[in-house]
Amino acid sequence: MKNLNKKIQFIYLPFIVITICYIPLYTFLHWLLFIKGSLSLKEDITNLWLPLVLMWIPLLIWLQPGTKLLKFKKDSGFFGYLIFAAIAISIPTFIAQSYLISATGKLTHLDSISDIEKSEHTKYYTLNRFFIDKEDIAVRKTATVTGKNRTDYNMQIYIVMPLIDHFPDTVMWECSYWLGEKYSKTIGNHRSPEEKAASFKEFYEVSMKKFDSTDFTRFSYLEVLGNTRDHDEFNYAVNKSHLIKYKDPVVFQADFGPFEDRNGNKLAWIFGSFGIGSLVFFLLLLIPGIKETAVEDTGKKNVINLPDLKATFSFFLPRKDFYLTPIIMDINILVFLLMVFSGLGLVSFKATDLLHWGANYKPYTTDGEWWRLLTSIFLHGGIMHLLSNMYGLLFVGILLEPKLGKNKFAIIYLVTGIIASLASIIWHEKTISVGASGAIFGLYGFFLAALLLNVYPRKIGKPFLISTLIFVGFNLVMGMSGGIDNAAHIGGLSSGFLIGMLIADGLKNRATDC
Repeated sequence: MKNLNKKIQFIYLPFIVITICYIPLYTFLHWLLFIKGSLSLKEDITNLWLPLVLMWIPLLIWLQPGTKLLKFKKDSGFFGYLIFAAIAISIPTFIAQSYLISATGKLTHLDSISDIEKSEHTKYYTLNRFFIDKEDIAVRKTATVTGKNRTDYNMQIYIVMPLIDHFPDTVMWECSYWLGEKYSKTIGNHRSPEEKAASFKEFYEVSMKKFDSTDFTRFSYLEVLGNTRDHDEFNYAVNKSHLIKYKDPVVFQADFGPFEDRNGNKLAWIFGSFGIGSLVFFLLLLIPGIKETAVEDTGKKNVINLPDLKATFSFFLPRKDFYLTPIIMDINILVFLLMVFSGLGLVSFKATDLLHWGANYKPYTTDGEWWRLLTSIFLHGGIMHLLSNMYGLLFVGILLEPKLGKNKFAIIYLVTGIIASLASIIWHEKTISVGASGAIFGLYGFFLAALLLNVYPRKIGKPFLISTLIFVGFNLVMGMSGGIDNAAHIGGLSSGFLIGMLIADGLKNRATDC
């Protein structure tokens, strides 16, 4: 019972206080800055990623000291409790942001859509008279690849219909307001290009039949689409229309249910998810023991000290014998964040955006844009692509950089990365290729050669050799299923292995902590 009281005092109560304070505080700031204020960010950033990132500030300051009192076989075991706490707080926070947007949106009654400029701009509208033109539509067809190993092929069709006061009496006419409808379907990315094309054609035909049979005039109210990726795709479709185009068209979505039901059960789920998360976190605290000798010191501390904070982010901070790996990771993450905050997406990026940022693409690269061989190895197609590559880089960097030194490590990374990019355009005629995996495979190829040449002590060399072969083999097999540039993987791996066989033998006497 005494240990339980200490867990409640130093861990559970801080968790509850952080949760109760953080959710309403962030929700208020969201309302003040992004709904009532003039700031504008993509909704997936304000509703998902910004609260998730900011959440770690109070967790590291007020909860981490308490979780470090728990007894684990490994010193880093406490971090699992921090991660669960973040999950338990994030779920009700995400729901609260969705509820905030729908609950604070006002409903405005208009005689016609042209009256919108004469009234206060709100989230929802009803119309007495209108005309939805299903003949002069514009269509945007697109596909994205997502999943940890790029296993999902997501097909989307965006259709916009002119929304005007009455049936047009001229051939060419202006339109500022549009009604949007989206259809989507996901299939496996392992399929061949021909199979994907056939599936997309079938999906398009089914979607258009569904569109033709839908009576959009029966809507209960219209909802203004927010600053989302879907809005960007609808805008792209509008720009394809033969009608006079506008820089910032207003796109609506039709809602067919009662306006009073727009919030659904979001409010109940905010409290429900908070209760479930709090209960599970409490039950998890019953499992480990607690360090008696550290309790008194923790009780005297109200904030985390700087060494603890530095240790938490140590993998991203350059230090002796581990200098280049964190820098390369930080550059990759920084480029990814710049793309995210530019409004290009998060889970995945469009091919056109990747090309704009420097993706490797044979028709462009061989047409004089050879710099793409280098820039493409610092780009990633989405969040899971980035995370999986950074994990692989971290593992091999910890083991290899202390042996090589920062200069050789950097040279091998860049050289094998460029060779991997060359292999990609040699093998693929029209494939957009991005990612650090070619360079990372180059490091694994060098590491494999170092293991075969007994650069590392035999007692640790064999386990490393087995784990490396499993990692390389698994990724190459996954690449055969489609959606992964195996040409770059093989190019990087073989060039790294060749370089390793040439120079790795000279590293045997280099000091290392491995």
